[in-house]
Amino acid sequence: MLHKVVQVRLYPSLEQQTQLAQTFGCARWWWNYALNKSIETYKETGFGLGRAALNAFLPALKKNEETMWLSDCYSQVLQATTLNLTTAYKNFFEKRAGFPKFKSKHGKQSVQYPQNVKIVDGNVKLPGNIGIIKAKIHRPIEGKVKTVTVSKTSSGKYLASILTELEGENPIISEGKIYGIDLGLKHFAVVTDGEKVSIYDNPKHLAKHEKNLKRKQKKLARKQKGSKSRNRYRKVVAKVYERVSNSRQDFLHKLSYKLVSDSQAVIVENLNVRGMVRNHKLAKSISDVGWGTFTNFLAYKLERRGGKLVEIDRWFPSSKLCSNCFYQIGEMPLDVREWTCSHCNTHHDRDANAAKNIRAEGIRMIKAEGSAVSAVGGEVSPALGRKSKFRHSPMITEAPTSTVLGKLR
Repeated sequence: MLHKVVQVRLYPSLEQQTQLAQTFGCARWWWNYALNKSIETYKETGFGLGRAALNAFLPALKKNEETMWLSDCYSQVLQATTLNLTTAYKNFFEKRAGFPKFKSKHGKQSVQYPQNVKIVDGNVKLPGNIGIIKAKIHRPIEGKVKTVTVSKTSSGKYLASILTELEGENPIISEGKIYGIDLGLKHFAVVTDGEKVSIYDNPKHLAKHEKNLKRKQKKLARKQKGSKSRNRYRKVVAKVYERVSNSRQDFLHKLSYKLVSDSQAVIVENLNVRGMVRNHKLAKSISDVGWGTFTNFLAYKLERRGGKLVEIDRWFPSSKLCSNCFYQIGEMPLDVREWTCSHCNTHHDRDANAAKNIRAEGIRMIKAEGSAVSAVGGEVSPALGRKSKFRHSPMITEAPTSTVLGKLR
């Protein structure tokens, strides 16, 4: 089965906005209540609460006079909230994410409808008493609708992420280019296909809006907390952040699509972004560049097309290795952008050389797995072996520790 997500803009009426606000509130309250119950139970017994145990609280809460309003919420929404909470706990214990946090009524709100959502005449029909909401569907909704997540952004926009299931199996391709990518801050990506090297500069999305953002944030800070004026201006600041996010997503989508459209495999380094942002001097730049999101985009686009995303070990010495003779030097400070190999006298650009080595190591890993690839661009050294990782789905898995200096070259 193939899965696809399409995000569309919703335009609910005033009455529907009130109903959605009530649904958001019920789901948020239940999340916080269930999370608190889980924490208390763990402190008392040493064991958490599973999905069935948490859902068992709902019937009594709906009959209680103080929480009777929960019965007005579509029941599947609350059960989907329980599932999301238990999944968050599982991700935490398996070290894929942080500990689940309590939700606030400020900021983005979202609920999930796991079934009974329909597309009617180009609009979205939600179950319960909300009914048909006007929508702007910019592309065909293919396949069977499985899950729909309705959200309200901090700027006040309503969105629906529609997950569909399509018949068929993922294709498998064995032709196309193999790209090696070195990600960085000065240049967002240095890409090689074995024959030529392409450089994509860092757009610095946040820096372009930083002056405007600071001015608006200062004005927001001067407004009285809890006032209507502050609440209105909070949306003005949120819109600036939204523009930054949209421009970043647009850049990452276009570049990932360009690379995936003619490739059979893409090789990148398995970066520990969480460890890197501990460097306070570079945290803002690292967060703005979006390496993790870019890798996720490559992963699901390649999966849909039948290609492979290969992540080589982050400790692989891609910058210190001569891509011509594979001689490895001892130390290379971050300010060294070009160097000459003392063994074969080949002159290297640091980032381009790293991209070539990343590509060579990725091809070696693919061949070691037993897959047939067309390695355009020369022979690959079989002697260089590091930890391997093949990605076929957009999930981030990171080790608990790392270093900044190992990557930011």
